[in-house]
Amino acid sequence: MRHAGFRRPSDQRIVPRLATGGAAADQRIVPRLATGGAAASRTRGRRRSLAGAFALAGCLAGLALLAAPPAPGAATAAPGPAPTATMVATAPSPAPPSIPAGGPAPPAGGPAPPGGGRAGAGPAPPNGAPSEADCTFHDFRFADGEVLPELRLHYITLGSPDRDEAGEVRNAVLILHGTTGSGRAFLANTFAGQLFGRGQLLDAATHYLILPDGIGTGKSSRPSEGLRMRFPKYTYDDMVRAQHRLLTECLGINHLRLVMGTSMGGMHTWVWGTTYPDFMDALLPLASLPVEIAGRNRMLRKMIVDSIESDPEWRQGEYTTQPRGLVSAIHVLLFMVSSPLQWQKEAPTREPAEALLATLIKRYSSTLDANDVIYQFEASRDYNPLPHLGKIRVPLFAINSADDQINPPELGILDEAIHRVPHGRYILLPITSQTRGHGTHSLPAIWGKYLGELLVASQRSPAAAGTKLP
Repeated sequence: MRHAGFRRPSDQRIVPRLATGGAAADQRIVPRLATGGAAASRTRGRRRSLAGAFALAGCLAGLALLAAPPAPGAATAAPGPAPTATMVATAPSPAPPSIPAGGPAPPAGGPAPPGGGRAGAGPAPPNGAPSEADCTFHDFRFADGEVLPELRLHYITLGSPDRDEAGEVRNAVLILHGTTGSGRAFLANTFAGQLFGRGQLLDAATHYLILPDGIGTGKSSRPSEGLRMRFPKYTYDDMVRAQHRLLTECLGINHLRLVMGTSMGGMHTWVWGTTYPDFMDALLPLASLPVEIAGRNRMLRKMIVDSIESDPEWRQGEYTTQPRGLVSAIHVLLFMVSSPLQWQKEAPTREPAEALLATLIKRYSSTLDANDVIYQFEASRDYNPLPHLGKIRVPLFAINSADDQINPPELGILDEAIHRVPHGRYILLPITSQTRGHGTHSLPAIWGKYLGELLVASQRSPAAAGTKLP
């Protein structure tokens, strides 16, 4: 392809449960409160406290903190009749995070996109470096009928596709980010350094890793690029459909080894499984639930939107500087992504707690746009894969953490919903000194063991390639 530009710890127990839908006996990992491990020292310096806080916020807006600020400007249409999709080379963001030492070998060249797309060939990337590109869809129609003349999806890839004798891609992995994040966040050492290096589970030397920016996020088309509140009111279904078109029309990918995602990306993973059930071998949704967003979760999202829209400075989206309501929205967002245990450890007295708050608000404010935030949180309004879970045909491991404030285990939702997935398993991680609330989803050092088990459970022999699970 031509490119642009864990052994289970002692604080867990397994409770067998009766499987339904023809699946093998299911297991759920049930937490016990962890009591071991060294307590955080009260003599930590302020710098260490702040650095720890940023690590906790590896979700929703926290993913945006790891990403480069979005570059303004939309792509323009080429004159005359345009193809359905166009792939264009882009320059890498300044100083992109690199794969750690001992990482993957240089990616081999792959096939060009199929005839439905045009590729702008960029320079060959350095050894082990990610490649970046844009895929532009012309006259993209959203679920509500709105049409956008040009919809641009930005993406990062590592490695190259490997096809079997039948031409089916066998090593592609789609990794989907959280609500206000971008694919670039997965290049952080805490993620890529645990998964993408040589000999690791998703070794970039043997896998083709695809990290897209969803509609309205990162370097993909966003309301803040000019249309503001006139931008089409996209939904999760629209976002997943665009991701599918990116794979098939711009990258020539006809099959995925794995779809995985964090937070919103976890919800997108559920949608992938119900919408394109034969397109992948395995599914790994992290920090998510496969039900309509309601209860406190929906209330918090509405509070974020209302904080912005009720501010007179918002001006129906036609502001010239970010409205103060964005800071109020960030206050709510901090509650969503927080880890009470870790934040108490990182800020054990009043002064560091207030300094931490001020620093987080400043960082979030520097990366978020008010209109984009409205769209990003409203995109979940119609999400509800629950009635369709029986359509999922491949092994699915759903991983949540017991300290997740957005998907608290006491709701019992996944305990019941997982029985609707024919080959599903629910894994609940206990609270430990390593978990970071909702942000645990971005720490594969904690849950990587289960990814390995899923990859083994979903491995198909060459003779079985192209066949469907019963």
